[in-house]
Amino acid sequence: GWMLNHYMGMAQGPQLIMQALGLTSAIFLGLSAYVITTKKDFSFMRGFLFAGLLVMIGCALINLFVQSSVAFLAINAAVAMLMTGFILYDTSRIIHGGETNYIRATIALYLDFINLFISLLHLLGIANDE
Repeated sequence: GWMLNHYMGMAQGPQLIMQALGLTSAIFLGLSAYVITTKKDFSFMRGFLFAGLLVMIGCALINLFVQSSVAFLAINAAVAMLMTGFILYDTSRIIHGGETNYIRATIALYLDFINLFISLLHLLGIANDE
């Protein structure tokens, strides 16, 4: 909502949104295809992903007060990498039967996609000095 409106109001905003959406879709489809074709089990990443998520939430809360643009860039880059890990993990759980509640699995993949999209949108916005 409000974030897309922010980018839509910029000179290159619509192009940034489409770039972020295309990049997010390519990453999501590529990682999902990798998990499906290789049948690798990424359940070992659970602890690392959870710890990384807690660290990123803590860093984001601290940056609310510090307001560092360098920290904002670093946090978004780290969240983008973290979300790629979550895509691998969540897709693997669905493939290997670790997640039997398909509503929860769908919501998890949706959140992975949205969070990756938001992080990439911020990174592209920073790269274009927006």
